Amino acid sequence: MAVPRRALVLIDIQQEYVEGPLGIQYPPRDESLARTLQAWDAANQAGIPVVIVQHEYPAGTPVFAEGSDGWQLQPEIRDRASTEAKRVVKNYSSIFAETGLEQWLRDQEIDTVTLAGYMTNNCVLASAAAAEPLGFSVEVLADATGAVHLSNAAGSASAQQVHETLMTLLHSNWAAATTTDAWTKAAVTGEELTPSNLVVSALDGRAAN
Repeated sequence: MAVPRRALVLIDIQQEYVEGPLGIQYPPRDESLARTLQAWDAANQAGIPVVIVQHEYPAGTPVFAEGSDGWQLQPEIRDRASTEAKRVVKNYSSIFAETGLEQWLRDQEIDTVTLAGYMTNNCVLASAAAAEPLGFSVEVLADATGAVHLSNAAGSASAQQVHETLMTLLHSNWAAATTTDAWTKAAVTGEELTPSNLVVSALDGRAAN
């Protein structure tokens, strides 16, 4: 079994997600941020490159407006960012859409992207799905990501329901959903983390319900 060549991708850990309409609600932002920093430390120790992604819209837009308070990286991320971390600015949910990140990953011979950051129900989900046709394996740190409560004409769900359901969905096909502790161990040992698959997940789901 080949040793994964990983990159840790920190998605949109920006001030918009601290409070206000997009404030992360589950897992609590402080907890997920602490886990993200833990993963960053582990990546540094294991020689895994780190990518910092920052969402950006034009000045004057309601959220993530370039130069606005909400657009800024959260201080714990900003203060640790260095020339050793790859910086990416994106305008779409996926980390791959018009960012040049795909080519950079290929240049670094990366075959596995590990996702942490926000939100589970938007950019994490979109990035994991977008990685499939590009041929990258995906890992998602379940305790270093986070979701918000949702309600619209189609229905409503708590942040915990959203987050846990999407982790189950991702692990059924698109990504190995894992904890930061488990990922840290795998990063040190070079272990591959693998998801379930849709058939097994469906059969187990039928048995459980």
